[in-house]
Amino acid sequence: MEDKSRDRNCCLSILKEYTKSEGLLKHAYTVETCVRAYAKKFNEDEEFWGNAALLHDFDYEMYPTAEEHPFKGSEILKEKGFDEEFRKTILSHADYSGVPRDTKLAKTLYACDELAGFITAVTYVRPNKTIDEVEVKSVKKKLKDKAFARTVNREDITKGAEELGVPLDEHIQFCIDAMKENKEELDL
Repeated sequence: MEDKSRDRNCCLSILKEYTKSEGLLKHAYTVETCVRAYAKKFNEDEEFWGNAALLHDFDYEMYPTAEEHPFKGSEILKEKGFDEEFRKTILSHADYSGVPRDTKLAKTLYACDELAGFITAVTYVRPNKTIDEVEVKSVKKKLKDKAFARTVNREDITKGAEELGVPLDEHIQFCIDAMKENKEELDL
């Protein structure tokens, strides 16, 4: 049986089958970008890590409630032949799932999820709306502004960096740099 968890085209097809919103697609790509960069840094499997990040919210548009997301997604991926490690990683990104983040990948996905979305939001308020203008200090300043991108859970951002064992400033800079490297594809 083929290993779909390492086939980006297969994962991209699943993502686009379930996700139509440009915002959610961009979120998937930005989280994937950050997680792939960490996989490279940690000398891990970039395809497996990147694809888990790519699909972490693929079910969210159709199943947005805490009762359904990411549980429905996990069921769908199981039916499509994805292994348990891949599915557990995705489940673990939601604190309420009860699935522990007990792997480096699970911790990385959690650490990058909210932060990637937040950095994207910060990018959109920069004068030229480009990731090249985003700095750690501007991200941290916006984190303190509770009205800015208010749906982003600030606690998840700080807790994610702690769980990953990376100082927050370093984690923010790492994700900014990863997004800069992929800014054309991310349209940032």
